[in-house]
Amino acid sequence: MSTENYDPCYPDQPVVHRYLPVWAKLPAFAAKPAFVWADDGDTAMSYATLTYSQLDAAVERMSSGLLGALRRADTVLVLASPGLRLVKLLFACQRAVLTAVPIIPPDPSRPGAGGAAHSHLLRAVSQTRPRAAVADARYIDAIKKSNAVVDVAGEPDRLAAMLRSLRWLSVDELEQGGANGAAPVTPFVGGEPEDAYLIQYTSGATGAQKPVVITAGAAAHNARAARRAYELHPGSVVVSWLPQYHDCGLMFLLLTVVAGATCVLASPDAFVRRPRLWLELVTEFRATCTPVPSFALPLVLRRGRSPDGRRRRPLELGSLENLILINEPIYKSCVDEFVAEFRGDGLLPASISPSYGLAENCTFVSTAWRSRRCVDLPSYKKLLPSARLSFHMADEEPEIEIIMVDEETGEPVEDGVEGEIWVSSPSNASGYLGHPSATREVFCATLPGKGSCYVRTGDRGVVVVRGAERYLYVVGRSADVLALDVDGGQRSVCAHYIETAAFGGAPDRLRGGCIAAFATSPVPSTSLVVVVAELLKGSGGGGGGGDHKDICEGIKRAVWEEEGVRVGWIVLVDSGVVPKTTSGKLRRGAAREKLLAGKLPILLEARYDGDESSSSVPWDGGEEEMEKCPGMDAAYGSASRRLRLQSFL
Repeated sequence: MSTENYDPCYPDQPVVHRYLPVWAKLPAFAAKPAFVWADDGDTAMSYATLTYSQLDAAVERMSSGLLGALRRADTVLVLASPGLRLVKLLFACQRAVLTAVPIIPPDPSRPGAGGAAHSHLLRAVSQTRPRAAVADARYIDAIKKSNAVVDVAGEPDRLAAMLRSLRWLSVDELEQGGANGAAPVTPFVGGEPEDAYLIQYTSGATGAQKPVVITAGAAAHNARAARRAYELHPGSVVVSWLPQYHDCGLMFLLLTVVAGATCVLASPDAFVRRPRLWLELVTEFRATCTPVPSFALPLVLRRGRSPDGRRRRPLELGSLENLILINEPIYKSCVDEFVAEFRGDGLLPASISPSYGLAENCTFVSTAWRSRRCVDLPSYKKLLPSARLSFHMADEEPEIEIIMVDEETGEPVEDGVEGEIWVSSPSNASGYLGHPSATREVFCATLPGKGSCYVRTGDRGVVVVRGAERYLYVVGRSADVLALDVDGGQRSVCAHYIETAAFGGAPDRLRGGCIAAFATSPVPSTSLVVVVAELLKGSGGGGGGGDHKDICEGIKRAVWEEEGVRVGWIVLVDSGVVPKTTSGKLRRGAAREKLLAGKLPILLEARYDGDESSSSVPWDGGEEEMEKCPGMDAAYGSASRRLRLQSFL
């Protein structure tokens, strides 16, 4: 498949930043908006625009400032706030041939307070060993003040010490062409395809986050492949509220420039506060393309039409050609419900673009979308496909090759047989920084008779032939497959099926996308199936009995009826307790570890023996009297008793 641009007058560039001067010098593009930042205020929206000529000039100015303080190939920690400044900085790092490590900046006022954000920053600084960090001037001031507080208190803090050892560069000063007052001393050079451009971390959904090294050439290939797959062009308008620091949110910055398109950006926090903002931006800018995680659809259905105190504009979604869905699983019923809800606002079913990607292949791997020709994508086990594959690979060499492989034998499997997804393409990352054994295992997989190296994705998939098409379905993460002992035999089921069924047991009381299912042990005969579910706010949090028994019974019954799985332990928790990644993926392994270690704050738990008996534990975090729920055999009110119950697992 060719990735050449649509107009031979504008040939593809080997690295993304080289597109900028091409567009900036063309009269039709110089004043064209490359990026627009949408700020959702309390009463109205405000916008800031960055044209292609402004972006190219800013990137050259900032890259010169960076090279006035650093050397080519240095690693730099990027902690700038989301917005147009971050966009400029990411392209400037590539032009200056620096390896960028973008990290969502945690609260600097509590450097030693722990938490996932600070732990991730500590991990990034330890593993990537940056020469400098770039952040907003206010953030740098806050870092210095927090370090001073630590010093005065005499409490050594590893993260504070590491941050103190870095050279800090202000984005404000870089925009003026210097770093900390230093004049630029090195002229612009520009990067090559083999230069390390980016270190982005894996999501951490199934284990520790790992640093993935991506070259400038791999990033450019990935953006070109995505541009081709979604048929983006200079007339395309993208709307994205995804985090700009990694994966799809970052890739769409590159994709916008490669296509010569316009991208309207908003912060993830703005979307979470007001989900309707996403569709309002699509309407306002007549967007043709928008990438969202699949969990955004039910969130918009629940909260997108609720009153928020401001005057409503009618939605017009007919301009959308690609509604790109990422973050598997992608359920057909959820998509159908969303399309039915907004079809009256012009949303076309043919715009639905289920897609697949991973950090180890830069981001993009595939999509099932094809030129708005296919309205009804077929489903497999309730899921939509994420790719269409060729029948005869020898006839046309795919630029991103996808195969299904038996995880135990390492041999390709037939169509219709589930296996691990392997991917080979020029977009493949170089490996995991500082993890040579993991790099060999994941990035150097081979097949008999083939010279290519494949990336082992850790995702379970299946290729299904429907008519004249071969569809790829991403069933789930291999690490999240539960091995169950059913009637003397063994059966495997992906955790998300149990979670979806559990939500259906009490949809008006539980938070969708905030339910984690896992097994207490890898040995099916001694394992319990556990469901940890977050309650909606106002659903009786705090441990009161109420109708929590009915919620547990509804979950247990729904999972059995939908999936034929017996749940042995149901845990109800408050909103925000179930561990997630920064991209919203469930961290089921982390939830299991916390629960079995007694570190999960529980509102109520119910245990089931076989199909009938159960015990319930209402809990407010300390010792309390036993609370007997109707129909339950026993209730245990003390934390010590609960821990003894867990110890046998």
